[in-house]
Amino acid sequence: MNWDPEVYMRFAGERSRPAMELLARIPLRAPARVIDLGCGPGNSTALLAARWPHTDIEGLESSPAMLTKARACGLRAKWIESDIESWAPSDPYDVIFSNAALHWIPDHHLLLPRLMSYVADGGALAFQVPRNFDAPSHVLMQQVAESGPWAAKLADARPVNVLSPEVYFDVLAPLAKSVDIWETTYIHVLEGEDPVLAWVSGTGLRPFVQPLDNEEREAFLARYRTQLREAYPRADGKTLFPFQRLFAVALVP
Repeated sequence: MNWDPEVYMRFAGERSRPAMELLARIPLRAPARVIDLGCGPGNSTALLAARWPHTDIEGLESSPAMLTKARACGLRAKWIESDIESWAPSDPYDVIFSNAALHWIPDHHLLLPRLMSYVADGGALAFQVPRNFDAPSHVLMQQVAESGPWAAKLADARPVNVLSPEVYFDVLAPLAKSVDIWETTYIHVLEGEDPVLAWVSGTGLRPFVQPLDNEEREAFLARYRTQLREAYPRADGKTLFPFQRLFAVALVP
């Protein structure tokens, strides 16, 4: 899937805030090695480097466009072009961190134990994923995909890979000395024309529009835009966009 860092970073503050709050709950003072999985344009990696200025920081990203943006920021970090699914480090990390990336990967029952096996003794796995797939923004996206002439093309566009907090606890607890799990619903106050469409255009909408040709894409977006305007009415030029996210920090014995 192709990514556009400029579109993604239109809401840089809102997208970086969960990373800040996740980072604040990691109780390690001076880890030696830290990696940011799915680092995107480097906004979350910059937070890691600021918190631990003497730590070896790495950022892993599968999108060449995102990685080019990350490298251009001048951050003190090592950048790795790879996908999380095939990543298999030879040495463990004190912190494996991931902000809004793991939800693109299926079967977290297998993924999380594998990631925990790469964490050094006394280290932490910390991740954050959206859990808003029953929100109008995503429900309408799926309904438009299923109801148009493009339905066959988009039949498998976006499976939901995120589990419940209870299941995440059951997966992580046998592997950890402690598991901290919480959820937050942000109420983003967005401005501009069709701001919810602008938001999802940088992330969740991409698997739905990229398989379509230009004419199909325009028709899909026109139908989806109309429904979004009804689901998220504007008041005084501002749109309230609730967004639920799940966080977890698992400490290795």
